[in-house]
Amino acid sequence: VQLQASGGGLVQPGGSLRLSCVGSGRTFSSYGLGWFRQAPGKERERAAAISWSGASTYYADAVKRRFHISRDNSKKTVYLDMYNLKPEDTAVYYCGAKFKVPYGGDWSTFSSNTVDHWGEGTLVTVSS
Repeated sequence: VQLQASGGGLVQPGGSLRLSCVGSGRTFSSYGLGWFRQAPGKERERAAAISWSGASTYYADAVKRRFHISRDNSKKTVYLDMYNLKPEDTAVYYCGAKFKVPYGGDWSTFSSNTVDHWGEGTLVTVSS
């Protein structure tokens, strides 16, 4: 699976942004997908994820009730809708994929250390 992320940019605090990640390959629908982010000087962290079936989602505490992840397998695309953005959301956002996660419903099986395929990052800057 190859992934290509887009949609980053400069947005004011309180604003919204949609990130998209287009995949390729016949097995795209068998992959769990996630959005990870890395702020300057910090480790890459998982922000949101969606299971390979689309039935289950995960959100980090810092983005709960502000971010929404979704997928459209017919377009081989995963989206991240971000609302009420804050300066601390500033980071490079990466999409990542791992086959058939979360294993046993456990989202710890899908972390930045276990991703099978990465897309290139897209920069989100939240600033006035």
